[in-house]
Amino acid sequence: MDDLCRLTISELAGLLKKREVKSTDILNSYIKRIESVEPEISAYLYNDFEEAERNAEAADKIVSSGSDYPVLTGIPLSIKDIFLIKGKKTTCASKILDNFISPYDSTVVRKLKENNYVFLGKTNLDEFAMGSSTENSAYKITKNPYDLNRVPGGSSGGSAASVAADLCAGSFGTDTGGSVRQPAALCGVVGLKPTYGLISRYGIIAFSSSLDQAGILSKDVTDAAVMLEAVAGFDEKDQTTRKFNIKKYAEIVKKADKSILKGLNVGIPAEFFSDGLDPEINSKVSEIKVLLKDLGANIVDISLPDTKYSVSAYYITATSEASSNLERYDGIRYGYRYNRKDGETIQSLDDLYRKSREAGFGNEVKRRIILGTFALSAGYYDAYYKKASLVRKLIIKNYKDAFAKADIIIGPTSPTPAFLIGEKTADPLSMYLSDIYTISVNLAYLPGLSIPVGAVKNPTKPDGVLPVGLQIISPWATEDMLLSVAKIIEDEVKFREKIKK
Repeated sequence: MDDLCRLTISELAGLLKKREVKSTDILNSYIKRIESVEPEISAYLYNDFEEAERNAEAADKIVSSGSDYPVLTGIPLSIKDIFLIKGKKTTCASKILDNFISPYDSTVVRKLKENNYVFLGKTNLDEFAMGSSTENSAYKITKNPYDLNRVPGGSSGGSAASVAADLCAGSFGTDTGGSVRQPAALCGVVGLKPTYGLISRYGIIAFSSSLDQAGILSKDVTDAAVMLEAVAGFDEKDQTTRKFNIKKYAEIVKKADKSILKGLNVGIPAEFFSDGLDPEINSKVSEIKVLLKDLGANIVDISLPDTKYSVSAYYITATSEASSNLERYDGIRYGYRYNRKDGETIQSLDDLYRKSREAGFGNEVKRRIILGTFALSAGYYDAYYKKASLVRKLIIKNYKDAFAKADIIIGPTSPTPAFLIGEKTADPLSMYLSDIYTISVNLAYLPGLSIPVGAVKNPTKPDGVLPVGLQIISPWATEDMLLSVAKIIEDEVKFREKIKK
């Protein structure tokens, strides 16, 4: 029973259906695992085992009733602490929201409750999802399960680490510029960033509204399909959702076979294999190119010429939207409010705002607010934000032209394996470049997925390895094809069978 925590969602659901285990058995396995491993990983900001026990007991009653029920019934999941859950703390790993209690459920959480999931806890993140290493949290630094001296990636690093360390069966994060895919690559799990508008953003605390998208971290591709199917769909409360045709993703993935690769055009962008890419990662991705070709796919050289501007365009767009979204945190209506010291006088309301924000926001959040405010200022709007918007249109056109030649696009997810904690904190630009291959996907509103395809030697841990992620990008609203191709690669590579942390 203690090993139940190592199984996938599909495997656990199968055992529940056969009545070979109960949801409470599965939960107890995770609780033991969390109590044993979580202190050194620090994936969670908090756990709620009392809530989990109530969820598991309710799920067991549903299963025992003999009626049909959703696949996620009785499955323990973790959730990034950026999703609102009614009556629970939601901090975004920021002191500005310390002790903020959510007044309602996000749409993703509401749908998970309708699917009878088991809530294990909220995971750590970079403050307000601003970062690529989960070192910017106001509360703790999450460690990579493959090497506790290395980062798990970010901003959904807590979610990725919780899945990789078997501290949950799956997790929901958010992806603004790679915040699901990059940590998935660094932690050796599957990370799915769906098409913008496929999953509701209602109740997700906003960072950059035109880029944010709820995402999925899972142990394998089939689980990602199950989780996507559970939460996707139009939402009247979110004007950015669209009435997409929500498909039976899990069934489609289970039926996927090698025949779909026959004649499939696989695009290889020259820009994803330039200077800065780790040679060993390049080698692993090249192995997948050979694999796909051997299975009947056509390898097509393509170009995404304007993606070289994606980092610049992204950080102007994202910081500008962040400066607007974070304006609401004033210490008056909710969240942290500055407490004056003995003898200190608060001069004005603006003075209270200033002091509350100075103490409540971390350095990276302040940096991005300042950048965004500058880019939107009257004298610089045309030179920065407007120009970034024009570059975004060029990047969208690049992908449109590329998909005229290719059915899917593949490349590395991250330019390097997981880096050491503290290695890039003094160099923000180097940190920003960690997302160089993922950012353009968000700018173009496309779906992207990272899947582990191997590992490289850990230079600081001779007997250890570090995972390598392959990024797969497909046209707008083609998650069925994206997941199917990923499943075939997964079956061929067999990462979970070969790699042990």
